This record gives sequence, structure tokens and C-alpha cells, in this order.
Amino acid sequence: MKTIVPLLQNVPLFQELSQADLLGIAPLFVEKKVKKGSILFLEGDAGEELFLIKSGVVKIYRLDEAKEIILALFRDGDFFGEMSLISAGLTRSATAETLEACTLYALKRTSFVQYMEKSPKLCLKLLETTMGRLRQANDQIYDLTFLGVRSRIIKTIIRLSEQHGIPAQDGLLINVKLTHQQLANMVGTVRESVTKVLQELQDDELIQIDKKLITLINVDAIKAEIR
Repeated sequence: MKTIVPLLQNVPLFQELSQADLLGIAPLFVEKKVKKGSILFLEGDAGEELFLIKSGVVKIYRLDEAKEIILALFRDGDFFGEMSLISAGLTRSATAETLEACTLYALKRTSFVQYMEKSPKLCLKLLETTMGRLRQANDQIYDLTFLGVRSRIIKTIIRLSEQHGIPAQDGLLINVKLTHQQLANMVGTVRESVTKVLQELQDDELIQIDKKLITLINVDAIKAEIR
């Protein structure tokens, strides 16, 4: 499992560990290959594992009266399920499903406890990571409460570009394929509203869309659209 060490070195949770510690933790991860559309865990399930993504895309969502609300998207190098490492007996607060075929590494809490007990830095990093994601969730709640639909859509695009953006010839490419319905599920609106706003941004030459991939041409101008 030495091959996982370079991946761990780029995960904020493990960045402060020594090479020796990383080599010690690496064998605790179990590789899993899963197909597109696979449910990794359901909201309410017992939380026992942290997942690290080697390749693929995973969506985290909740159901509200059968309506899907996407909370986050994770891809290569991202991790999720970290709350399960903090305390035994916690249940999953959302559902995780693969949007693409994925290769994942799973780490059980019971295997990881020994490292948490002897590494205060690791415990602190885990807490920092969890608090950071809580702040992001609070920001999303604020947006849903106080921003109009158009601003929420634009802000979601900007957030996705910050999380998954890669430099491209024409601007900043969001390196995750998204349907209009998936974006609507992230924003808390209907697909037609997303289609309308995206078309307006394209007409104003602020974004480009090709094969479900969005490129931000002028990020500052797009941010100015938030009102």
C-alpha cells in the first residue's frame, strides 16, 4: 500500500504526519472499486469509515420529501466521512453515491484509533477539517435563506470553480460534469431556473459550457453578478 502514501501527503488531514507515520497508516486503508451509481452509505447508517478518493466523483446528498438536495461533490484526492473518525456510534448525516466509477480507499475508525491516541496534531487537524466543513455548510444555509435563485446559482458555480477548477485555455474549468438538474439540486431550485441563468451567463460571454463542463471566462465579472 505504499502507493497510497503520495495521495495521503496531499490530503490536509494527513499532511503533518511524518513519512514513517504515513507508511504505518497506509496498510490500514482498504481499496474499493465501485461502479457509477453505487450507494456507499445511506443517511442514518452507522458511520464507521473515512473514504479517500483515488479516482472518480462522489456526491453527498440528503432527501427532503423525496427531493434530492446535493450538499457536496468530491473527486480525486478528496476525502469524506471524517466525522466517523471522531466518535464511535455516530450515524451518517447524508447519503454518498458515486457519479462515476470510482476507486476509493476506506479507513475504519477502529484501525485508526491508535494513531489518534498518540498524535495530538492529527486530532487537532481532524477537528480543524470538520469545523471548516461546518462553516461551509453554514454558508450554504445562509445562501439558501437570504439570496435569490440567480445569485445562489452563480455563487454555486463560483464555489465549484474554487473546489474543482483547473486552468484552461479560455478560463477556469470546473472539472466535474454536471447536469442542469444536479446544479438545481445543489441550489434548491428547479432545473428550468438553472437553464435560464446559465444561458444568460453564456449570452453575456461570462461562461462556456461544453459537454456538461462549465468554464468560467471572467470570474470577477461573474462575482459581480451576485446581488
